[in-house]
Amino acid sequence: MKKSILIITILYGLGLSTSLWFYNHKPLIIKDVGQLLPTKIKEVHSFTSESELQSWVKEAIDNEEKISVAGMQHSQGGHTYYPNGMLIDMKSYNKILDYNEKERTITVQSGATWEDIQTKINPDHLALRVMQSQNIFTVGGSISVNAHGRDIRYGSLIDTVESFRLLTSEGDIINVSRTENSQLFPLVIGGYGLFGIILDVTFHLTDDELYQIRSKSINYEDYPDYFLNEVKQNKDIRMHIARLSVAPETMLQDMFVTDYELAEEHDLLSSYSKLKGDALASPQKFMLGLSRYSDWGKDLLWNVQEKFYVGQDGNYITRNNAMRTDSKFMEYDHPTKTETLQEYFVPIDEFTNYLDDLRTVLEKEELNLLNITVRYVNKDAEAVLSYAKEDMFALVLLINQGKSKKDIQKTEQVIQKMIDVTLEHNGSYYLPYYPYPTQAQMDEAYPRNKEFFQLKKQFDPNEVFMNLFYKEYSK
Repeated sequence: MKKSILIITILYGLGLSTSLWFYNHKPLIIKDVGQLLPTKIKEVHSFTSESELQSWVKEAIDNEEKISVAGMQHSQGGHTYYPNGMLIDMKSYNKILDYNEKERTITVQSGATWEDIQTKINPDHLALRVMQSQNIFTVGGSISVNAHGRDIRYGSLIDTVESFRLLTSEGDIINVSRTENSQLFPLVIGGYGLFGIILDVTFHLTDDELYQIRSKSINYEDYPDYFLNEVKQNKDIRMHIARLSVAPETMLQDMFVTDYELAEEHDLLSSYSKLKGDALASPQKFMLGLSRYSDWGKDLLWNVQEKFYVGQDGNYITRNNAMRTDSKFMEYDHPTKTETLQEYFVPIDEFTNYLDDLRTVLEKEELNLLNITVRYVNKDAEAVLSYAKEDMFALVLLINQGKSKKDIQKTEQVIQKMIDVTLEHNGSYYLPYYPYPTQAQMDEAYPRNKEFFQLKKQFDPNEVFMNLFYKEYSK
């Protein structure tokens, strides 16, 4: 009897210990902002000390672990994690290391956000040369996707980087610039974290300026000539953005443009230089919500947006404030749906015919398209995975879609058709999004991708730094 009780006690204890072990070692499922690629990983780590980060990476290398690097995780294709891998969350690694107002340079750790930089440099009337339309992202993440923005005089981010330090797949820290370890410079920028961990970056800055907003409605057929003759030729217009209608009756036909022209009243800069948010975040969020569920909502959102933006004509805004629109209106949380992005690049002279062909696809297919903005991107011949093989228009599409396997397949079919149209017009697409494109589409849009993946294996032969993007396309 006593022996039976002892056995039961031991088994109970083992069962309790096992339960506690599993409780403390629950599978860690991670998602990026797209929420379509939930993946089980081992651990998430965060560091504020360079020495601790380097020591941990060396230990992970010795243990043959796979490492992924993450910031805000707004890349939507698993670029920041890998199955059963280790994730480095860089957001706490965010110090400003050096700021030279006279030389107009700044050095920051890669977890710093563009908001951090703007807060530091704005009092001295300095500004960034290139930044996305929101300032919430980390520097390292933006460099890893080689982001671009509204500025039409500079190119993508690679044009503004002086140098950076990289923690390599061997655990070493090296300087990278156009003259030092130069082969890595165009690989890491736009390299999606596959060549190492960007520790800190030195950027060139520019002057903060006071702009006067010029806005007008325009038909899509008139847009290329307008941009080339009235925007690009006018050196006083520093920034530009356009919006295309997704409302059913005017889809991909009606547009409105916003130009940021250097104001003559330079002495008013200080009066407008206080950093601001977006006062219309709540109303826009409400109307965007309506547009998700009805054509009537799409019509309403378009009409309100057009009246608001065109109504700003003549207003003043600083460069720093023009580069910091609030993204809160785009926040979306739904149990069965998510919102994904696509971005397509087309040569300027292909724009009108491209929209005609794209409209034909969208009129036949079911796709809940919520918004399209248009930007201009200068040719980038430097980055190995360059999306701008010539001067191009960039169309950023916001799509509402379901999370189920059936919904993903349905969206995939439409997006692949849209990419085919883009490629037929000598265009390309942006890589930080869900892996809807086929391998053949990847090969056509990025003819240097084989070189990129070969160099990845050259610099990281043991494939220490990994992500789902690499797993999908390095074939």
